Amino acid sequence: MRRTAVIDILMTDNNVQTHASRTPPASAIPAATLVIMRRSDSEGPDEILMVKRSNTMAFAAGAVVFPGGRIDPDDYLVAAQHGFAEGDVEGAARVAALRETLEETGLAVGWPTLADTEADEVRRALLAEERLSDILSARGDQLALDALVPFARWCPNFKEARTFDTRFFAVEAPPHGHELTVEAAEHSHIFWASARATLMMADRGEVSIIFPTRRNLERLAQVNDFASFSFHAADYPVELVTPWIEERGGEPHLCIPGHLGYPVTSEPFERVRRG
Repeated sequence: MRRTAVIDILMTDNNVQTHASRTPPASAIPAATLVIMRRSDSEGPDEILMVKRSNTMAFAAGAVVFPGGRIDPDDYLVAAQHGFAEGDVEGAARVAALRETLEETGLAVGWPTLADTEADEVRRALLAEERLSDILSARGDQLALDALVPFARWCPNFKEARTFDTRFFAVEAPPHGHELTVEAAEHSHIFWASARATLMMADRGEVSIIFPTRRNLERLAQVNDFASFSFHAADYPVELVTPWIEERGGEPHLCIPGHLGYPVTSEPFERVRRG
């Protein structure tokens, strides 16, 4: 089949957009994800906390991803209690990134007054659907939402995957002495590795990563530590990334904009894992 016919079919079947979009579709689910970076024991680049999704999950089953998830209604309330405007999705996304990380890994990021010995109790309360706003109120605690560095916003619109409008943040890992564990209902494995190491694992077929995760790992791999990435992030705007299909070199590629700090901006469509 000719290559242009492949693109025509993809356009007709609506598997993925064929142009960039400035606004997410109405059906997109607001979400947040957190890149947590810590110093390596060696002289190598910072390590990043990664989780492997359960094979039973509807989205990105078995894939290695950054911690994160949907923004809950209570996240907006917590954000408002920290000075964000009512309904401000940016503030709610910061809260969701921290909350989801604690739920998924047991690591309390951006919560300086929560001791290691208390993290598991709070995690269990959140997993039992106790509201974060109530927990914070009972403890008299405040989150350090300004510790998060925003650096990306992605909304891939693939027919075969759920559509998430996800805000990406980076943060330096807090000191902790307790073992981190996955939330078994959603994840099967947790590990620390540099962006470069995770990409090499994916290239060897040892782990699977979806298109947005790969592009962001490539971006993170350009620097060695959190401080350097913070400077890098400040040099580029945070704009909505909606991958589109374009013919390049005689074959369809999935593409992203070239002005947002990503060293790789396209990948042959047939090689892409979308969800």
